[in-house]
Amino acid sequence: MPGQRLARGVARALRALDFASLEEMIPAPGLRVDLMALGPRGEIWVIECKSSRADYAADRKWRSYLEFCDRFFWAVDGDFPVDILPEGTGLIRADAWDGEIIRMGEDRPLSAPRRKAMMLRFARQAAARLQALRDPRAQGGASLL
Repeated sequence: MPGQRLARGVARALRALDFASLEEMIPAPGLRVDLMALGPRGEIWVIECKSSRADYAADRKWRSYLEFCDRFFWAVDGDFPVDILPEGTGLIRADAWDGEIIRMGEDRPLSAPRRKAMMLRFARQAAARLQALRDPRAQGGASLL
């Protein structure tokens, strides 16, 4: 899938900046972001990967993600028409192997309680995925959503 390849490239680029990333992170029931990244100072970024104009046009939930991050970014490939992306949002150019931040999204610091909740959700979802890899027969996990 093109979006998954973009997510991999973005995750690699963010890792080089000391961010840990989680694909298809669920910040709240009914929402799923393509990539959430946790920075070395606790900053939380959401990155939505768009592989085409049609993919972008079909996205109706992205504004809902703003309340769950300090910065919001679009990740697109070199052929994407970036002029259609909203002002105030970040831009990452990426491919399956790497990415580069072209513009930073607006800094909208989370409240302390929201940051704590998001960090806990991030940690629990990441740990549950690691446990599922190590023990595919493990039960439970519904409470992580």
